[in-house]
Amino acid sequence: MPLRLYNTLSGKLEEFQTLNAKEVRMYACGPTVYDYGHIGNFRTFVAIDILRRFLRQSGFELRHVMNITDVDDKIIRNSARDGISVNQYTARFEQAFLEDASALNIEIPVLVRATEHIPEMADFIAGLEKRALAYRTDDGSYYFRIAKFPEYGKLSKKDFSGMQDGARVDVDEYEKDSARDFALWKSPKPGEASWQTAIGAGRPGWHIECSVMSMAELGESFDLHAGGEDLIFPHHENEIAQSESFTGKPFARFWFHVRFLLVEGQKMSKSLGNFFTLRDLVLKGYKPSSIRLLLAS
Repeated sequence: MPLRLYNTLSGKLEEFQTLNAKEVRMYACGPTVYDYGHIGNFRTFVAIDILRRFLRQSGFELRHVMNITDVDDKIIRNSARDGISVNQYTARFEQAFLEDASALNIEIPVLVRATEHIPEMADFIAGLEKRALAYRTDDGSYYFRIAKFPEYGKLSKKDFSGMQDGARVDVDEYEKDSARDFALWKSPKPGEASWQTAIGAGRPGWHIECSVMSMAELGESFDLHAGGEDLIFPHHENEIAQSESFTGKPFARFWFHVRFLLVEGQKMSKSLGNFFTLRDLVLKGYKPSSIRLLLAS
């Protein structure tokens, strides 16, 4: 029996077909290691783990890559607050994630870290600018020109045609109503961590990280991109825009998004304060195997 997946891109339940016979090239958005993950985060990783196991059991040869976001707005802010380097700050939370994933019997795929690919990100941004798809601002930051990608909104199914041309948003996470030209590269503010590259000093925006790392590991077009439903916009929408405008090719064929874990009708999130970490629940006497079963249901 063929595998059928709901593809966010088409908005339909489709038979899963690969680009190359029995090989699956799959990219999953992993954790941003600025804090301990809560079990709502791990619902996504459990679902992806189940899909991974099913694909392998079905006879597919699997190349599964997951990123570790070890530089973003929150990490920069928190590491500066604590007076330690970005690497020192993120190392303990990455280790905590791996320990929690192991406790939940989640198989760890190939891991790629944003800070290990910053020169490639700078080169990609330079390529976008050369194609007139990106522009540099006076402070040395770079932004993607949304107007240059007519299909912007095809994943989130929202019409952005009335958006003001040239308006910008520089934070990593924002709502659809705040859509603007988004940051590819952020010039450093005083005291912030930064990297010296061919396009100047700074750090990558969140969205460019996954485009560059996924294509470096899986090629310009691959079979399946997975993540939580909160990533549909802006993160995955922006990945598609910058990747497809750069290559002229479809980015990922299938988009697999995992629904939120709900608490009394609301999504579990740190911002709402209605979350539990795996460690919280283990201390209360719950077994990780039981929690995995809950998250898989």
